[in-house]
Amino acid sequence: MNKIKFALKNLAIVALIISSFIACDKDFASVGSDVIGQGNYLTNSTKEYPVIAYTNPLEPVQTNNLPLNYLGAFNDLTYGLTTASFVSQLGTTTYDPDFGDGVILDSVILTVPYFSRAVDVDDEGGKIYELDSIFGNGFVDLEIYENNYFLNSINPNEEFDTPLNYFSNSTTSIGNINPTLLMGTEILPAVPQSLNSFRPSNREIVLKDEDGEISSRTAPALRVKLDNAYWLNKIIEKEGDIELSNANNFNNYFRGIFFKVTPLANSGSLALLNFNTSSANITLHYTKNPTTTGADRAKATFVLTFTGNRINLIENQFDFAIPPGNPMDGDEKLYVKGAEGSTAVIDLFKAGDHENGFSPEFYSFKNDFVETDVDGKFVRSKRLINEANLVFYVNHDQPLGTEPDRIYLYDLKNGTPLSDYFFDFTNNTSPVNSKINHLGVLEREGNNASGEGIKYKIKITEHINNLLLRDSTNVKLGLSVSGNVNLENSSPQYKVLTSNDDPVNKIPVSSIISPRGTILYGNNTSNEQKKLYLEIFYTEPNN
Repeated sequence: MNKIKFALKNLAIVALIISSFIACDKDFASVGSDVIGQGNYLTNSTKEYPVIAYTNPLEPVQTNNLPLNYLGAFNDLTYGLTTASFVSQLGTTTYDPDFGDGVILDSVILTVPYFSRAVDVDDEGGKIYELDSIFGNGFVDLEIYENNYFLNSINPNEEFDTPLNYFSNSTTSIGNINPTLLMGTEILPAVPQSLNSFRPSNREIVLKDEDGEISSRTAPALRVKLDNAYWLNKIIEKEGDIELSNANNFNNYFRGIFFKVTPLANSGSLALLNFNTSSANITLHYTKNPTTTGADRAKATFVLTFTGNRINLIENQFDFAIPPGNPMDGDEKLYVKGAEGSTAVIDLFKAGDHENGFSPEFYSFKNDFVETDVDGKFVRSKRLINEANLVFYVNHDQPLGTEPDRIYLYDLKNGTPLSDYFFDFTNNTSPVNSKINHLGVLEREGNNASGEGIKYKIKITEHINNLLLRDSTNVKLGLSVSGNVNLENSSPQYKVLTSNDDPVNKIPVSSIISPRGTILYGNNTSNEQKKLYLEIFYTEPNN
């Protein structure tokens, strides 16, 4: 009996602990002062602070050596048509190759895997796939050319090892590239017209052997069988020549591949692809004479990968001009569009031109929460901040297209994530569900994945506490669309080709790789319920 009482006592303690965790997990605003006890020692409150937010239209953005690349065309219901072509150098691990004697080139296969996941199995044991990172469902005309333009990696006008940057409008950091220079010999598919009306397919790729038996199954990919004649002349017949002897000679001889995209019927589909993976390649399959008398012909391959410079060329045909923002008063609407689009600037406490952002508005805010010494340094807290949020409501005054699930808030001056980013959980398996405490996922009508967007809730508690308790600089913040928030953990921001002294001359890489866009309510709107504020939930002594 004593053992039973002891067990029940422990069970009650565990239940009490669990219930305390559940209570703590509730929305802070619902917790009242009576939770502390009958003495009412603490009071919980909410306060809203005005901010200034305005649109920042972007000039062409840097697109060389992105972690992921676009290919195709996407007509956004809100912003209009974006067309993305792609050019890349090629490389191989086998320079000065010995192809052997009696070479017969059997086939040349270009492969670039799509992002996909298996969702089911058919009656024959094959996998049924669902494609990811595909925008739109229309067709494009896809042409493949040998690139004629040498893609230099080093800027010849700067100091040694200064990289040469390439931008989305066919501009380099030293001049312009005429797109016609990229179009050398057309590399034809083995099946004529096969790319004239192209869009990504979710079909599993099934390969069969000479007997018609299935030899392998692979996930969906951009897979094109190319005409043999070009590759026989370009690669196989160059065996022993200086052009294939090393990487420098090869890059000068074969300057790469240019994928040229033309949308059809003002529509198309756009795929986000990883050309950097080894499974993205051009493989020459050939046979050669055996080294042993009487043996069968030997099978061999020569593989070219998309190494070296890889550049996206982006052309926008926007249905309207993104309006410039108002840094003094803020905007009614914030236009936020990925790729060569626009970001927004968030100015907390009118940082403006004040040194370190320490404006009168900032000192007034700081005085609400902490005591400082004569130098303005932190001494002690008056109130404890439990949560600080920026809530961005989606503006549906005009129809929106495919709304982005994620937006990204960052330190505009230093081009880095906020401190809250590093305190949040990283989900490498599903980036759309990563860092969701700090960078909230778009809340949609009915919690339906295809529902109309309502709002984004961005928590910046650590950032605000750093301003108050650690005397951090009050910098302006940037807001962008994000295709993968995890990329901001390790990737530096990319440059914007500014035509003036605009300090906003960098862009998060996760914004460049997303073609999506949205429109948000700013601070200068008459809709008080959806107006942008900094909202703070705090606790203070009940004196």
